[in-house]
Amino acid sequence: MNSDLKSLEIQPVKRPIIGEITPPGSKSITNRALIIAAMAEGKSILRGTLESDDTRVMLESLKKLGISWSRDDHNTITIQGCGGKIPASQADLWLENSGTSIRFLTAMCATGSGTYVLDGNKRMRERPIEDLIHSLQALNVDATCINGNRCPPVKIQTQGLSGGTVKIAGSLSSQYLSGLLMVAPYAQGPLEIIVEGELVSIPYIEMTLDVMKRFGVDVQTEDLQSYHIKPQVYRGCDYQIEPDASAASYFFAAAAITKGKVTIPGLSRRAMQGDVHFVDVLEEMGCEVTWEDNSITVQGRKLQGIDIDMNAISDTAQTLAAVAVFAEGPTHVRNVAHMRIKETDRVAAVVTELKRLGIHVEEHPDGFTIHPGPITPSSIKTYDDHRMAMSFSLIGLMTPGIQIEDPDCTAKTYPHYFEDLQKLCESSM
Repeated sequence: MNSDLKSLEIQPVKRPIIGEITPPGSKSITNRALIIAAMAEGKSILRGTLESDDTRVMLESLKKLGISWSRDDHNTITIQGCGGKIPASQADLWLENSGTSIRFLTAMCATGSGTYVLDGNKRMRERPIEDLIHSLQALNVDATCINGNRCPPVKIQTQGLSGGTVKIAGSLSSQYLSGLLMVAPYAQGPLEIIVEGELVSIPYIEMTLDVMKRFGVDVQTEDLQSYHIKPQVYRGCDYQIEPDASAASYFFAAAAITKGKVTIPGLSRRAMQGDVHFVDVLEEMGCEVTWEDNSITVQGRKLQGIDIDMNAISDTAQTLAAVAVFAEGPTHVRNVAHMRIKETDRVAAVVTELKRLGIHVEEHPDGFTIHPGPITPSSIKTYDDHRMAMSFSLIGLMTPGIQIEDPDCTAKTYPHYFEDLQKLCESSM
């Protein structure tokens, strides 16, 4: 693989990829654990954390809010929690294009006492946050989208969250609900949260509840549509973070595409991350999957196109798109309309770039249909979206002439992705 500042050409492999690799810690769990540890009483030690742009902007913002933390090495962070009382009464937070960071921190700032402004880059200023803002307003927080366009920058003027009953939309992003859930124990009274509409990405809500429980907070819910949280206190703890299952999907897909065999240690059926079930999708396409107590292995086989609802694991839909071009028969991905408000409009981006490769693909309001065919070598635009870069790089493992533009955009969640992919490819030689 030859890289420069503007593009990276993927070199096709000469044989099936066979090996074992451990991705970095889960971004989703890391950012949840950072918020909860920051609000906890006492010290927390977070092990296996992800070091990336998304976690960097989260940590920088916590420091601006007066939260003390230190990084012992690349994977361990020690945080001294504030006991639910944010030290800073004023802060300007810059979150670049980290959706989890700005949504979780907006909710966290609402529990404080003072004025806080949260902003991000050009794409962040196009990503809706209004549903969360409306919920905070219902809890007596003066919260506004400064530009009046449903998106950041956001201004929070607050003396804390009141208790009571609040409704929150679930159809655009589960992150609004996760942010509200994580700070609910520090409301001034019992809080009931009711989800309006379909709740997307349910595994991420289950993840949020699991992390909250690990830090000592209990949430009452029967159907994941309504939640009851009484005032409680998080307790600092020693917490181990799983490898990132979304990142693991690229290596599992590499096995599928090359008919190789890849093992990811540290993941299992007990994993908190719903994206581990991407391997079930590969199994439906024809791969062989082996689940162990502390690892998952995918053996590539002949691939068949499928029709699949990927609402719960939409972060792996782009990975599936890369696999689908090598299957027999069409693959239809549906119920992922919420992908359109991610780092880019991921539905449109997948369709555009596959067409650039000469693939016949149909765009739908809630997904896409891919018809495999001959691939035309091309340079792939990544739209400043880490998942576009990582997923489309997989096509280059089997097709010469695939170049990934702006490969450094993977720094958002996986700075060393291309190095790790190359090591895995080299280990198969």
